[in-house]
Amino acid sequence: MSKGFQYLFLLISMGGFPITVFAAEETLDKADNAFMMIATALVIFMILPGIALFYGGLLRSKNVLSLMAQTAVIFALVSVIWIVYGYSLAFSEGNDFIGGFSQIMLKNITVDSLSGPIPQFIHVVFQGAFACLTVALVIGALGERIKFSAILIFTVIWTTFAYLPMAHMVWGGGILSQDGALDFAGGTVVHINAAVAGLVGAYLLGHRTGLGKEAIKPHNLPMVFMGTSILFIGWFGFNAGSAGSANSIAALAFVNTIAAAAGAILSWTLAEWIFREKPSLLGACSGCLAGLVGVTPAAGTVGVGGALIIGLLSGLAGLWGVVILKRRLKVDDVCDVFGVHGVCGILGCLLTGVFTSTALGGSGYAEGITMMKQVGIQAISILVCVVWTAIVAYIAFKIAEKTSGLRINVEKEREGLDITSHGESAYN
Repeated sequence: MSKGFQYLFLLISMGGFPITVFAAEETLDKADNAFMMIATALVIFMILPGIALFYGGLLRSKNVLSLMAQTAVIFALVSVIWIVYGYSLAFSEGNDFIGGFSQIMLKNITVDSLSGPIPQFIHVVFQGAFACLTVALVIGALGERIKFSAILIFTVIWTTFAYLPMAHMVWGGGILSQDGALDFAGGTVVHINAAVAGLVGAYLLGHRTGLGKEAIKPHNLPMVFMGTSILFIGWFGFNAGSAGSANSIAALAFVNTIAAAAGAILSWTLAEWIFREKPSLLGACSGCLAGLVGVTPAAGTVGVGGALIIGLLSGLAGLWGVVILKRRLKVDDVCDVFGVHGVCGILGCLLTGVFTSTALGGSGYAEGITMMKQVGIQAISILVCVVWTAIVAYIAFKIAEKTSGLRINVEKEREGLDITSHGESAYN
């Protein structure tokens, strides 16, 4: 049974007497419920501590706690927004662009309410974890120079006016889902959305003091590796959990996640080895994330071969994004959010339109849709996402700049945000 109520009315003439078969009611499936609770916990695990460790290790030691504090408070703030009005605006009935207010404060949702075979409360938390993760991704582009207050103001505005409309348009029955856009677990809603917002913020903040004149390197690569490993584990909840139940689609998404990550690690590492002469741990970690990002929109609709190819290409695309594109854009995207999540998210969304074809091992398109038409639909969904989130992000950062200021001063930046913003130090 698919999500939502399914009503099937059959009128069969048998011996002159009509027999009416009524709709089957949704029922709770305990195995699906357990599966989705675990998947939800894994997505939260990606944020705390996954993103905090991954991004924290990429920064200098004087700023690692500031990034962790931002991650923790963003998680709490977005969770509250999600409960108060976020879930309602994303997933209740509304118009083509945004939901309604019927489930404000989770009104009309009870312990008996179901979303497919699972309690609706689990759907609320699972999707809420996606929202928290998306906003947490943005801060990787802004590290080491943004005010804590500016992050909080941005979070409220951008979550409300960028994330919620995108989630509704793609997953909540909005215009992009009606047009047939394929985004299994968040290529547009999560990765491109966050990457473009981070890019806008990085441009508005400007370069870190001393960039290009001083050595600015990741302070703890073992921490980066640990964060990558946690993100990889959590991604199984992210992708497989997007099937909504413990079914064959979840199994496909699970194996596709492994295939894409493995392919991207190898392609990134090999390319780095060839062109930069040494294969690095940071490259392997970045390649892993590139493959995971690339396969996210495709995980439940492409075959394993398609996922592997997406991973191989994502590794190369991600390396190009962080080495060549970043230099051409002249932007100080500290943790390469756009280079990995933006570039590989865009590539993955487009390739979803290709490898979903049954001829290439995928599940197939909707009736009347060809490969070229599906790729066109994917491109439109990417364009909508990029334009929408860029405008909202620019406005959100400008409001933060006017109300609290956007960037800390040079003296505090040189001393480090851990001490100047939070009164703490990670290392004595």
